[in-house]
Parts: sequence; C-alpha cells; structure tokens
Amino acid sequence: MKRPLKRSVTIAGHRTSLSLEAPFWEALKQLAEAEGVSLAALIERVDRERSLAPSPYNLSSTLRVYVLERMRAAAEPPIS
Repeated sequence: MKRPLKRSVTIAGHRTSLSLEAPFWEALKQLAEAEGVSLAALIERVDRERSLAPSPYNLSSTLRVYVLERMRAAAEPPIS
C-alpha cells in the first residue's frame, strides 16, 4: 500500500492539512458529489460533528470512520 496523501483544505476559514490513503480521498470525493457539496464542505461538516464528541479522534481518523460507516450503510439492504 502506498503512503497516505497529504492535502490541505480550508475548514471554517482556516487551512489545515490531512493525511489519508488514496482510496479514502476518492471515497470522500464520491460522497461529496453524491450529496452535491464540495469536498471541503463535507470535511467541514464531519469536523463540526466530530467536535461535539466528548473525546474526539483526530480528523483523519474521523474521516476514515465516516467513509466506512457510509459505505456500510449503503451496502445494507433496505428494511421492508
């Protein structure tokens, strides 16, 4: 596996850098497109939700878990 890719994004008016593996960057882009928002807007929303947790993980870890949870939810069969 290749090393994580480091990218800079602007969140709530300030620049920050994140390191994620390429498949996570791709998944985040796809999720943002599906929601009709920019990648930065999606990351900012996840960051806002993360800040509400009593003991938040770092943003890169939180984004990985977010992708995993969204992919799991998409794979679940609908409840009838």
